Amino acid sequence: MKHPNIVFILTDDQRYNTIHALGNKDIITPNMDWLVRNGTSFTQAHIPGGTSGAVCMPSRAMIHSGRTLFSLEREGQNIPDGHKTLGEVLRENGYYAYGTGKWHNGPPAFTRSFDMGTEIFFGGMWDHWNVPTNYYDPNWEGNNKPIRVHCDKFNPGKHSSELLAEATVNFINEYQGTQPYFVYTAFLAPHDPRTMPKQYEEMYCADKISLPDNFVSEPDDFGVRNIRDELLAPYPRDENDTKKQIAQYYGMITHLDHEIGKIIDAVRRRGELDNTIFILAGDNGLAVGCHGLMGKQNHYEHSIRVPLIMAGSGIPKNRRIDNYVYLLDIYPTICEMLGIEIPGSVEGISFAEMFKDDTRKSLYFVYNDLIRSVKNGRYKLIEYRNYTEKTELFDLMEDPNEIRNLSEDESLAHIKEEMRKLLIQYKESWGDEKHPLGKRYWQYW
Repeated sequence: MKHPNIVFILTDDQRYNTIHALGNKDIITPNMDWLVRNGTSFTQAHIPGGTSGAVCMPSRAMIHSGRTLFSLEREGQNIPDGHKTLGEVLRENGYYAYGTGKWHNGPPAFTRSFDMGTEIFFGGMWDHWNVPTNYYDPNWEGNNKPIRVHCDKFNPGKHSSELLAEATVNFINEYQGTQPYFVYTAFLAPHDPRTMPKQYEEMYCADKISLPDNFVSEPDDFGVRNIRDELLAPYPRDENDTKKQIAQYYGMITHLDHEIGKIIDAVRRRGELDNTIFILAGDNGLAVGCHGLMGKQNHYEHSIRVPLIMAGSGIPKNRRIDNYVYLLDIYPTICEMLGIEIPGSVEGISFAEMFKDDTRKSLYFVYNDLIRSVKNGRYKLIEYRNYTEKTELFDLMEDPNEIRNLSEDESLAHIKEEMRKLLIQYKESWGDEKHPLGKRYWQYW
């Protein structure tokens, strides 16, 4: 029997609670809502953190290789030949693979993963910030702005979300092959700079935006205060500026949602909705004012949890699953669902059976040499070292916004001790203490 098509959509900096159908009544996301109604939403999907301020780079390397954080090559700038990518294994099993958008993991790995690609964004920070398709300017007044990168072409007046959706739709419309297709579309939105067509910018009024319950004007200083993401807003954090940034963030997501709808419609027009698996995920979360932070270089829920929805062929409809998964588990899950042997290089755990049962009972998180955390079904322990020494313990059932630090509560001393033992277990099983960043972190224990 012919395998189903796969359309994998990855968004950039979209946190978990930014979809209307999953509880955010302030945001407009009709096409993501359609995926929710027609699929299964994994409401406890996570990334393990990152070994770089550009958290998205190791996150994407983990997605495509199925490997854990300390098993990557460096921070994920490249996926070496021995780490078979998702695209490679699908191609070897009869898929025609097409990729477009942001690829942070080296041209050789992209070439191995896809038969064809258009509008691809390779490279790092300067590629990302300065390619004019990302900095949307409908009047193209940016001609006088310095361009610091080499690009093969510019697309003045076209937003990156529109460019990538258009490229994807063109491929789907024109594909005449007999093989099932694997489409990977990696959007650049809603990553800053938060620019979008005017109708979406005007859709949200900052005055009507509610501040997050965990908003503070002065965030704790644990070593990221001067990182790029945190300099997007002045200190102390201003309530009105934060509301404005949230409004712009929502506007970008609604615009992105509109473009995702075009991709769904292209599959619908081919009559292939019943034979296509859609996967929607975000590469990492984002604070945007929560805890007084703006970026993703932390271990609070808003930054480590991401949207993950699977819809289409063989996927239960309108279902929500609260069990723990990492994005790196998507790769082996697809393999198991398709009856494809999981490559030996893959370290993720398939959650194909999670449609029926549980798999992961706890999760481990890393940020550079500054933070290590662990989370089980109820509690989260965050340990800061190297820059500052601090412990946080949160009861996520009673305090989902992580406002009340219980680390000094004597009645929970046994919980803190158990969580610390779990942290040490993960340190050893993940090889954290052997990594240069891990060595610097753990020397302060």
